[in-house]
Amino acid sequence: MRLYITCEGVFAIVIKGISHAAFRVRDMSASLKFYCEVLGFKKAFELPKPDGSPGLIYIKVRDGQFIELFYGKEGDETHAQNGIGYTHLCLEVEDIEQFAAHLRTHGIEITAGPKQGRDTNWQCWAKDPDGNRIEFMQMNPESPQMRS
Repeated sequence: MRLYITCEGVFAIVIKGISHAAFRVRDMSASLKFYCEVLGFKKAFELPKPDGSPGLIYIKVRDGQFIELFYGKEGDETHAQNGIGYTHLCLEVEDIEQFAAHLRTHGIEITAGPKQGRDTNWQCWAKDPDGNRIEFMQMNPESPQMRS
């Protein structure tokens, strides 16, 4: 499906969908365990840096959607959070209560919820090994997202 965005009736751009969310991680092994073993995604491929050293790993969410993990290093302030930029990644789940229980069985702390949000969808929140916030959402058929 393609989304056509127009301004005053003039064709502006075609957006095909979300490609990926990217994160710089401290511990690639811990991040791969979280995204692959706990959340159930699959490692798709790795891209080394031009010098052959480890560069990044793509995690496949579904066809055409990925999470991109870069090897970070202590003291690297290149992508430091300063209140502008990344806020969270949202992943849709079938059953919020069941998924929250799944996270807990893997020792993942639920930082908020499960609860119903202002948009009427059910949500809970957790963090990945680097402290990046992740929202897990069970869509309500009557929510504004589903109606739009």
